[in-house]
Amino acid sequence: MTDSILVVEDEQDIADLISVHLRELSLNVDHSLTGEKALELAFTHNYALILLDVMLPGISGLDVCRQIRDKKPAQAILMLTSRTSETDRVVGLELGADDYMTKPFSVRELQARVRSQLRRVHLMDKLASSDESEETTKTLCVGELQIDIATHKVMLAGKTLELTSTEFDLIFYLASHPEQVFSRSQLLSAVWGYHHSGYEHTVNSHINRLRNKLEKDPTKPEIVQTVWGVGYKFNRQGVCL
Repeated sequence: MTDSILVVEDEQDIADLISVHLRELSLNVDHSLTGEKALELAFTHNYALILLDVMLPGISGLDVCRQIRDKKPAQAILMLTSRTSETDRVVGLELGADDYMTKPFSVRELQARVRSQLRRVHLMDKLASSDESEETTKTLCVGELQIDIATHKVMLAGKTLELTSTEFDLIFYLASHPEQVFSRSQLLSAVWGYHHSGYEHTVNSHINRLRNKLEKDPTKPEIVQTVWGVGYKFNRQGVCL
């Protein structure tokens, strides 16, 4: 089955160019010029990925991201921003975008990043649809933390945590390697599937979002800890409540 992607971009020339290169990957592509139309399409169609420009007429891309994330937490979203709008990139990630790209970008990078997001989507779909006889292998338990791969559900001390798809992938990867320290570039490679420099803020923002949902006091994290000068690690003792 061919994946469908929604491109939300108010500049027709740019949207046409992006669409051409996505169709080279044998993808179905829909296009919206406005945030209002994007929301309508996002809520009535099942897109594998949404490419969302920040600067839109009417409802901004950031507001579109927030509304989609509220109603469809698992929706994969790749935000497009200008090279100078660092604030928009940070806010977009904090609102739940899975990744971002800065304009202008190369065709090869665009295609690589789209393929990376689609690999993640397909992997989670495959795990979720695996046979029930394999259920014992679908749940990772570390202390009071339970991660159910099939249902994409994470529970801590009996409380369900509402995570985006990328937050789920990140905590699953860290919890699968307790006490191991990972640099930001290593996490980019393992979770996002690419090695491009300059995107370490993607990791920082998702770690902050995870801490806000996992930690008793996000300013003093006990579960996902910073190892200064190196990166992050999952502290097993932090979930032994």
